[in-house]
Amino acid sequence: MLPVNPLACAAFLVVAFVLAGAVHTAWLRSPASRPLAVPLDGGLTMRGRRLLGDNKTVRGLVAIIPAAGASFAVLAWVLGAGQGTPLAGLWDLGVMRYGLLGLAAGVGFMVGELPNSLVKRQLDIPPGGAPRGRLPRLICLVVDRLDSIVGMLATVSLLVPTPWQVWLYVLAVGPAIHLGFSALLFAVGVKTRVA
Repeated sequence: MLPVNPLACAAFLVVAFVLAGAVHTAWLRSPASRPLAVPLDGGLTMRGRRLLGDNKTVRGLVAIIPAAGASFAVLAWVLGAGQGTPLAGLWDLGVMRYGLLGLAAGVGFMVGELPNSLVKRQLDIPPGGAPRGRLPRLICLVVDRLDSIVGMLATVSLLVPTPWQVWLYVLAVGPAIHLGFSALLFAVGVKTRVA
């Protein structure tokens, strides 16, 4: 595989996840998604507390994963992947492989959120809630903005060469974009609080 340009790869990941996030937001807002608001933990508990809580549901999974796969594939197609010349600075993959990479990245994004939810439930922080105290709130805010991004980057890094600078660039802008989507979900009534 040819060397990649970290800035180009980071930009690709950010744009692809903004597109996937837009689809995810529309889906969560849609009445059609409500029957899939089934908790991923199935109501299971540990130490008398729910594993993940009511906010981690099937309806989120069925949107972000295929949306990420489609956004990776469409973006790669728009940029000319599979036309005989590797995309400038990006991974040397065809459109189909970009789609598969996107599906995997979507899984990593969603799985990245689960440990944080588990820890917060064990600390008696309700789903969608915040801990008491300024420092715990700040820690939760930072972790909430980074967990899914780290999960996505780790997954991508396992599948394609991903220089450390890609991580740096995505982690520099990703949390602000993630916060923007949280604010949008709050504004449209999907979330109970912004952060």
